[in-house]
Amino acid sequence: MKLYFSPGACSLSPHIVLLEAGLAFTTDSVDLRKKVTASGADFSAINPKGYVPALETDQGMLLTEGPAIVQYLADLAPEKKLAPAAGTPERYVLAEWLNFISTELHKNFSPLFRPNVGEELGSYARANLTARFGYVERMLKGRDYLTGAQFTVADAYLFTVLNWANVLKFDMSAFPLVQAFQKRVGERPMVQQALRDEGLLK
Repeated sequence: MKLYFSPGACSLSPHIVLLEAGLAFTTDSVDLRKKVTASGADFSAINPKGYVPALETDQGMLLTEGPAIVQYLADLAPEKKLAPAAGTPERYVLAEWLNFISTELHKNFSPLFRPNVGEELGSYARANLTARFGYVERMLKGRDYLTGAQFTVADAYLFTVLNWANVLKFDMSAFPLVQAFQKRVGERPMVQQALRDEGLLK
């Protein structure tokens, strides 16, 4: 398998999952502005959507959306328990979390990365993030991870998005349980390995 990634982007989530699952893979870094990979390939020809993550499977399939990719990877290593078994109620709870992170957290952070974001849109996104992190804070009460005691692919995704708060100077002090979660996940050996591989941790 090959993972196309950009350091610190949402592709960090499947990068973590690949390592946690113990799967064999290679990586190719993508310059998202030029749409060129570190190996010199035209990324637009690989993924017409033009963004990461993108995963080339061993069967030659290309997957391009993070929540789909991490579930696919989890199912390749069921013994790691990175996702509940397909068809179980717990699997739909995991899907619920993945969708929440994607639509309510990830997409509200996106406009804040734009240097020319207007005050109105920026304030709207920050207000949404404050409300959504308040929900996550409440749901983490008494839990190590989003679904309980077991680390899952949803935790890898949330950790990835939480890292953006530091970059964007989004104040997380009102959410101590979320901050403790970020620290807990960040101390996992495979998470640290992914961060080192992407040049985000020395």
